[in-house]
This record gives sequence, C-alpha cells and structure tokens, in this order.
Amino acid sequence: MKVSLNWLKEHVDISLSPEELGHVLTMAGLEVEGIEAVGQNLDHILAAKILEVTPHPNADRLSLCRVDTGTDIVQVVCGASNATEGVLAPLILPGGKLSDGTKMKEGRIRGEISKGMLLAEDEMGLTDDHAGIMILPESTTPGTPLSSLLPFPDWVFDVSITPNRPDCASVLGIAREISANTGKPLKSFEHGVDAKGPIIDGLTSVSIQDPDGCPRYAAAVVQDVCLKPAPFWMRYRLFQSGVRSISNLVDVSNYVMLEMGQPLHAFDYDRLGENRIEVRRAEKGEVFTTLDGVKRDLDPETLLICDGEKPVALAGIMGGLNSEIHEKTKNILVESAFFDPITIRRGSKRLGLSTEASYRFERGADIGGVISSLNRALYFINLLAGGVTAKGIMDNYSKPFTAPRISFRPEKANAVLGTSISKSAMKDYFHALEMKVVEDGNQDNLYVIPPTFRVDIKREVDLVEEVARLHGFDNIPVLSPRITPSEGSESPDLLLRDKVRTMMMAFGFSEIITYSFVSPDSVNALVGETPGALNAFTRIMNPLTVDQSVLRTSLIPGLMETARYNILHEMEDLKLFEWGKVFFDRENELQPLEKICLAGIILGVHTEKSWYNKKRPVDFYDVKGTLAVLLKGLGLEGFRFKQEKDLPGYDVSISSGIYCDDTRIGLVGFASPEVIEAYELKMGHVCLFELDVAAMLSALPEKKTFVPFGKFPAVHRDLSLVLDRRIECGVIMDIIKEEGRDLLESVHVFDLYEGERIDQSKKAISFKISFRSDRGTLDGEAVNGLYEAMVEKIGQKTGGKLREG
Repeated sequence: MKVSLNWLKEHVDISLSPEELGHVLTMAGLEVEGIEAVGQNLDHILAAKILEVTPHPNADRLSLCRVDTGTDIVQVVCGASNATEGVLAPLILPGGKLSDGTKMKEGRIRGEISKGMLLAEDEMGLTDDHAGIMILPESTTPGTPLSSLLPFPDWVFDVSITPNRPDCASVLGIAREISANTGKPLKSFEHGVDAKGPIIDGLTSVSIQDPDGCPRYAAAVVQDVCLKPAPFWMRYRLFQSGVRSISNLVDVSNYVMLEMGQPLHAFDYDRLGENRIEVRRAEKGEVFTTLDGVKRDLDPETLLICDGEKPVALAGIMGGLNSEIHEKTKNILVESAFFDPITIRRGSKRLGLSTEASYRFERGADIGGVISSLNRALYFINLLAGGVTAKGIMDNYSKPFTAPRISFRPEKANAVLGTSISKSAMKDYFHALEMKVVEDGNQDNLYVIPPTFRVDIKREVDLVEEVARLHGFDNIPVLSPRITPSEGSESPDLLLRDKVRTMMMAFGFSEIITYSFVSPDSVNALVGETPGALNAFTRIMNPLTVDQSVLRTSLIPGLMETARYNILHEMEDLKLFEWGKVFFDRENELQPLEKICLAGIILGVHTEKSWYNKKRPVDFYDVKGTLAVLLKGLGLEGFRFKQEKDLPGYDVSISSGIYCDDTRIGLVGFASPEVIEAYELKMGHVCLFELDVAAMLSALPEKKTFVPFGKFPAVHRDLSLVLDRRIECGVIMDIIKEEGRDLLESVHVFDLYEGERIDQSKKAISFKISFRSDRGTLDGEAVNGLYEAMVEKIGQKTGGKLREG
C-alpha cells in the first residue's frame, strides 16, 4: 500500500525523519519497500495571474497569455483550454527545473516568444491530470512560491501489508501502528454531519436474507448533491495511493476506504427499484453487468446487493452499471457494510475479479468501524458535493460480533520470547494497541479483548507476537537454542541426494525445481489416449487454478516444459536434472503413495565443431554413459540396460529399462515423437532418463568392501562374433560372465560393424575379455578352456559364430 506522510500526520504527530519512520514501521512488521519524495522541486514554480489571453497568430490551438509573475509581466504560449483571463496558475520561468529534471528555457513557439510555461498537475508530478493548467485559489498573490501554497514537500511510503493485517491497509491503521510504537496519541478527525433532511426510515430500508454472508449493512441517503471534480488535495492523495480520480462522489468513497480501511459504495438513489436494499445470494444462471461493462454469470456462491427489483452490485467486489453515479445524479444512497471474508474471496476468485474493495473484505474488514466510516464519508460528501443528509442511518446489524476474550500468561510470553518483560509493561503495550485488559484476581494472568479491527488476534500466541513487536525485536536477546544432537544417522535418501547432486553437476548438468502441482493434462503427451499409472492423480481440494489442481505423477513434464522455455530464450544445448517427489493416488487411502525420483533431459549439441572435432548432436549413448558412470560412482554393481518398448513418453525404437537383478530401477531413451511435438522441441533427439530412488537404495550394497589390486598378471583375449542384428550385446556379455566365473575380471565391447562385407541381417561385434586369478598366474590352457566354453555357449544360445578373417 502507498501512503502519504502528510496524510499520516493528520492522524498522528510524527517527528521522525522519513527514513527513521520507515525503519520503525519495518521493525513493527510493516515492511517499507520504498520511500519516494514528492514535490521536492516546487521552489522554482510561482503562482502567476493571467491578465490577458489572445489567439496565437500562427496556431489555432495555442494562445498568447500576458502573465503577472509578481515582479514582472511576461508572455507565455499556452495550449490549455482553461487558460482564461483572471485565472491564477503555476508558472515556471526560464532557468527553473521541473520534477523530472527538465530545465526550462526561453524560446519561440510557432514564431512567438514564450518566457516560461503554465503547468498542469501531471507536469509537476502531483497527479495524472492533464486536462488543463492547475487552477490556484483566487486569493493567491502572484509571485508566491508554489511550495508555500501546497502541503509540500511530501514523501510516499510503499508499505508491504501481510495478509493477516488487513487493518493496516489504511492510513488510519498505519497511524495506529506509529502511535503504538512512538507513544504519540492518535488525533481526532471530523466525521460528523448536520443531518437536516427527512427521516431515513421514510426513504429506504435494508433487508438481509443471508446474515452469515452479510452480518452488518448500513446505509445513508444524501439528497440534492452536485457532481463535479474533487479538489486537488483529494485527487493528489488518491493518485499517490494508486487510485484514479473520477468525480467528487466516487472519490469520497475511495478516499475513505484508503483512510479508514472500510470499502464504501454510492448508488444513484433514484435508479434503485423501490428505493430499498436487499442482500441475498445469487440464483444459479443469474447474469449481472458490473461497472466495467462485463456481463458475469453468477452462482449461489456469489453474494448480491439488490434493490426491490434487480441486482445492483456484487457484494464487496464491484458495483453495477445499472446504478452507477452519473452526471445527472442528484440523490445517492451510501453503503457501508461488513461481508464474510470467505464468501467474498470465493466470489472474487470464481469471477476472476479482484478490486481494492475485495482485497480488504476477503482479508477481514472492521465490523465495528462500519458506522464511523460512513459518517466520515457523509462529512466529505457534504463538504465537497453539498446536499442534504437524511436524519439517521439505516443500520441492519443482523449478526452482532462478539470479540474474543483471550487468556494471557505473562510468564509464558517471557518463556517464548526469552525475555523478562514486566507484567505492567505488557499491559501498557496492549493499551497502546487499543486492547482492553482485565486482570484475573486470583492469578497473575490477564484477559485481553482485542478491538474489532484486529481480526488477526485470536490466540494467546498472537498476543505474544504483539508484545514482541512493541518491545522491539532488536531488544530480544539472541540465544542459541539448547538442542540435544540426534544420535540417529541421516536419512539414506538425503545422503544419496547430496552425492547425486554433486556428480550430476560434475557431469555438466544443471538442477531445476518444478512445481508439484500440475494440470491433469500434463501427462497426456506421455500416455496418449490410453490412461495408465501416470493418470492416477491425487486431486487438490482447493486448487488456485485448473493448471495446478493435481499432484504430479512424473517429473518428465516439468523437465520438458523447462526445456521448451529455455529454447524459446535461445538456450538450445541443455543438460537438466531434477530430484523430487511424485505422487500416486491409492484407492481407499487418505494419503497418496509418494516416491522420490531422479529424472533428467539432454538435448542439443554434444560436441561443438573445432579443429580437432566435428559437430555432433547428443545421442542415446551419451545419456546411457552418464547413467552408467553415475550408478557406478554411487556403488551400484551388476546393473544392465535392457531394451523395452511401450514405455510412456519414450520412443519405441530406442528406449531401455535399467535393471539390477530382476528389479527395474529406471528408464532411459529418446523422447517419443508425440512428446517432442507436444512441447515443440523439434530440434533433434531429446534424451530422457528416470530413476526410482527407493529401488536404487535397495540395490546398493550396505557396505563397501575394498578389493586389493591383483598380485598376478592378467591374460587378455579378443572375441569377435557374427550375430543376428536382433541379439543384444548384453545377452552376450551375460554369457561371458557366466562362463568366466570368478576368473573373469572384465569384459567390454571395443568394435561394432554393420556393412556390406557381411550379411545385411547380421552384425559383427568384438569384445575385450580380461582374466585374472588371485591365487597364481593363469596358464594358457586354462584360459583357452574358458574361451572355448564361452564360444560354444554363445553359439548354442544365440547362434553366434566366430568372425573369420
């Protein structure tokens, strides 16, 4: 919220500098995000009187004004329509500077000399009004500096209001905080009115059909008002608070809302059917046109303000086009009410309509301030728009509010805060915050009753926080908590997570974190038209949007969306990973099944072109190699890659499961064409992988055992085979390991050939096999026997033969 320092000073005496006041508010829990000086450069601007206005000889829309500056008479060229003889207006002479730093110079405009500039309000940075020059009071003496005529300089504070402090979304609320923290009393202000009109009972009535949605509704009637622009001081404060000026009547409603925190609304009394108000729920299918001209479909969740015939406003949100104030309005009905915060929030969210009024009502307005705010508005209406106020106020208080009586233990507060604040000091803090304090005669406890505007005070701990705020967070001693170290070991998945993060970053990956709340359509590209396990969503009871209405069942959509976002920003070579939870709904279970997963994506160029390398895009073996090194680095042995088809989201031709024994611990492969198309990643292969952390942990050995280096030399053999193309390399390696038994040290592929020199249905593959014994040097016969057994077994199981030549 933006609030003027001079406005605050009308409610409480402030002797602090703007910077000091900003610190006080921040330490009180109202963070000041910025302080902007306003009206600092008005010393160069003078009040000047226009003596004569003649048409510009060379321009139809310009005039030549002879202006009295108090010490001289000068000619100024002006294009404002309200520049007339006898008017006093701000004038900047050559050499002066405007608020934006522009230095005024004498010059010629269409051939006529202009010794200065008559100014509009926006040109001085005071409001956004550029309809004409600013008109000063007739009693102003020419030559008077503008800074002495207007309440400047001023400073505007940008205060961040937390959701639990709706009372501070007002000038009065912030003034209360300043008063409580500085000891300065609040000032009284004008809010009474001399009602000379007819008795209000004969003019209108208020009925409430839904007292839960509207516990209190007050209305007043003012007759024979005059619609015109609001005065400068009101328009200035509205502008600096971020509210657009409309007319005196509308501006009064907004002004009182900003000043006292109570949203108000003024209806054209003569456009109200039967001249009465009725508060009810909307009917299903009912349509209503709001002030912004939008037709809105309503349901029973929406609370309506109606007259005797039709709806005239969305309660607590926005008025209706059919009862708005217009240029012919003569009689008005002013509304001041309290609406249930939950009802207003639901209606606002459903309609997608958030206003200054709904912002305050959905957080909690002051039910006890309804009448005082209405009287304040009536005071300004009589002051600025004239009129005759009806005697009395129609106040339908159908559901009276009872303030909570909270038991407070000073000893408990000191124990929580680590302080030794006296009981009397705590009572003084509560009194400064306008809370009633009643002592318990038999104990040291207190009973505290918060004022109606403090809707956030409900429990003892809330009062403890108030004590801390007024005592000063800086005055609370900093102590290290007495914590007994845990004897248990850290969670295995957390230890594994830290190792994985370190290794993945060493491999050149960047970690991302995506939302757990996703759209039900997020897995459509993965599963296609056939629902599967990934559709077992856990639905959120009160989602913010449809796109965040379920818990995710896969990390892949988040990775794909992040990749798409980066590519749109010309980051095309990506290696990303995420460690996070996925959730699967379980029938007849309150809580979903939670699984920790590791997933990643690689796309773009693997190797850039250079003098020693050719440009090469990423391929399947890049991501497979990364996973192999990762799993070995974590201590996992005996894992293998097994080609699989029909994996959700993966290309059927290049995708594999990752297995330890018979347990699948992960998936790896190319993204399917459907997934690539859905995320618009049409720039080559997209490699994906997923690992189940729980399965990995169960496959990891409990202890790592040191294996000593071999004392005896190894014996190496090369095995070159011709196989059917459909035979996987892993099948051959499994046979070699089985036949080599404990003498086999290692086996790996070092050559693969598919070409014209062999049958097109065949492939030639070569293995490097190493044998070693820990008991002695192997002789050739023993190794040859193992080698021949391997060849024989391969031939029996796969039909593979030794390659000739």
